[in-house]
Amino acid sequence: MATTRGEGGPRYRSLAPGGAHQHADGTWHTHDHAHDHAAPGPLGAVHDHGMPAERIVAIEQDILARNDAFAARNRQLFRDRGSFALNFVSSPGSGKTTLLVRTIEALKASYPVAVVEGDQQTSLDADRIRATGAAAVQINTGKGCHLDAQMVGEALAALDPAEDGLVLIENVGNLVCPAAFDLGEAHKVVVLSVTEGDDKPEKYPDMFRAADLMVVNKVDLLPYVKFDVAAAVERARRIRPGLPVVEVSATSGAGFPEWLAWIEAGIAAARDARDRDLNALRQRVAELEAKLRAAGQAA
Repeated sequence: MATTRGEGGPRYRSLAPGGAHQHADGTWHTHDHAHDHAAPGPLGAVHDHGMPAERIVAIEQDILARNDAFAARNRQLFRDRGSFALNFVSSPGSGKTTLLVRTIEALKASYPVAVVEGDQQTSLDADRIRATGAAAVQINTGKGCHLDAQMVGEALAALDPAEDGLVLIENVGNLVCPAAFDLGEAHKVVVLSVTEGDDKPEKYPDMFRAADLMVVNKVDLLPYVKFDVAAAVERARRIRPGLPVVEVSATSGAGFPEWLAWIEAGIAAARDARDRDLNALRQRVAELEAKLRAAGQAA
């Protein structure tokens, strides 16, 4: 986010193309993306202790409302194309990129895959994704702690994802800020690795509350770490009752049949929703044409 100042204090705007640019390697780079860090609260954005609480709430609402408008555009694009879009969120080092790489390798022969990669710096993750043959755009957020819907929309314009496919969005490694920002995805997928604490859901409840699936990753390391899967699941479901959980190893492939089946069910549902929309549109057009013909005959 960049800020401009005028009457009534700071006003916030998402970075427009003038504030973000694309390098020759496909990397998108943003400048000064910090939210002017002025407020505690769901965005974790502001630390201006002199700002009234009412003003902080108003700023957060303005940021989220603007973001939601861009998210709605992204969601409509996904629906129109029958695309199944997932937003992957986690702490740094949870294994998101390795999970995406193995997932792409397993599905790329059956479905077109496009990937949006978010990191503060470098194009290392996008390079790994492109090595699989999948199209990828890297967004570098600079000081920013998350992707927003406008950034993702600009990346989608560059990617031009194919119809009936899979769009994977790897958010910046952070269990705080991304929880509040809708990117237009079908689901947020929170990745928790067994090398982290099994108390993470209680420490970062907003993220686990926002998720539609928890992937417990690196289960091949369970014999070597003190991580209680059952306790982690129980804590997550205390925050998000009924939260589905898949246990996988992106290294060994353990749990991947269940994980891939969940994705393929989502792809099928996205296609069905697009087809229903098309059929409804065709029916409406047929009805209007029938009315026009009837009107013409009556004349």
